[in-house]
Amino acid sequence: MPDTTQLPALIGALDRASEWFGRTLAWLIIIMMLIQFAIVLLRYAFSVNSIFMQELVMYMHASIFMLAAAYTFRHDGHVRVDIFYRGMSPRRQALINVVGILTLLMPVMVFIIASSLGYVANSWRILEGSSDHGGIPAVFALKTLIPLFALLMIVQGVIELVRNGYVLAGRIAPAKGDSHLEERL
Repeated sequence: MPDTTQLPALIGALDRASEWFGRTLAWLIIIMMLIQFAIVLLRYAFSVNSIFMQELVMYMHASIFMLAAAYTFRHDGHVRVDIFYRGMSPRRQALINVVGILTLLMPVMVFIIASSLGYVANSWRILEGSSDHGGIPAVFALKTLIPLFALLMIVQGVIELVRNGYVLAGRIAPAKGDSHLEERL
């Protein structure tokens, strides 16, 4: 897990909040599995179908996927083609991370926010609900996950920029959970 003790206070607090938020979201997985089990049990044992419960599983899955992306980024859990990266020094890896965050992550996340705001605003304006009778009447809340995802990724991107900047400046050592970084220390 990345060290937050040597980061500026605000960045450290945001990083700890990201950790707490990601771990809290993990509990939704258990709840989602229990609801899915109930759906299957009701359907096959009692011939009862619930559109609301089916949509609830979909909403929970979307929430976990979209909102935990920043937590996954924090723990370097996204797919990385590291044929060359793995063999680089921690400072060079930090430089690659900074360049990637600035040239890829940030512009894409800003684009996602800019392009989704009208879509989400229209959904909120009409308080869009499920197209299925008995479904969840809050599609607008589901669509809100899109810019929220991008915002959380931007915040985590800023945290990682600062962390990697500190590694580049020699102010902190790379995170201890990163096996590919530990090999080079």
